[in-house]
Amino acid sequence: MHPRPILHCNRCGAAVVHRVPEGDSLVRAVCPICAHIQYENPRNIVGTVPVWDGRVLLCRRAIEPRLGLWTLPAGFMELGETTEQGARRETLEEAGVDVALDALYCVANVRPVSQVYLLYRARMLRAHWEPGAETLEAALFAPEEVPWDRIAFRTVTETLRRYFAQSAQGRFTLQTFDVD
Repeated sequence: MHPRPILHCNRCGAAVVHRVPEGDSLVRAVCPICAHIQYENPRNIVGTVPVWDGRVLLCRRAIEPRLGLWTLPAGFMELGETTEQGARRETLEEAGVDVALDALYCVANVRPVSQVYLLYRARMLRAHWEPGAETLEAALFAPEEVPWDRIAFRTVTETLRRYFAQSAQGRFTLQTFDVD
């Protein structure tokens, strides 16, 4: 699914034309009035795989898309923040959990919706959470307890499968994969 095409210039409001600008190789939204080129780029999703005593904290979504299904605490990165700051913020906002970040664990390209997931392994600083406005409930899950048929996104399913497999081996490596 590709986002809706840009119709108007975000500088002057004129109707744009879609063409390949000089010196470029891709079709862009170009304003014929002010010559502004509007670039569309993927959105970064940042978050964590928060762990306490070998179990992963998941959040049940209180918002669409995928209302009522389980996910990792993650969301859109904000302007002016680092990926680490965004991952901590999203974890605090969605699960009410303070975490210490370990290494970047997952880079997942979700081409159909033009998103890139950047998920960190994270240690919960205490076994307490307070779900935020976007979360119905949060709970810790061992691999055999995960509601696999009620996971909100394929990216989360794949991340969890890889995480639990590596956790059992006691060794983590950066995971990269595509979701089409």
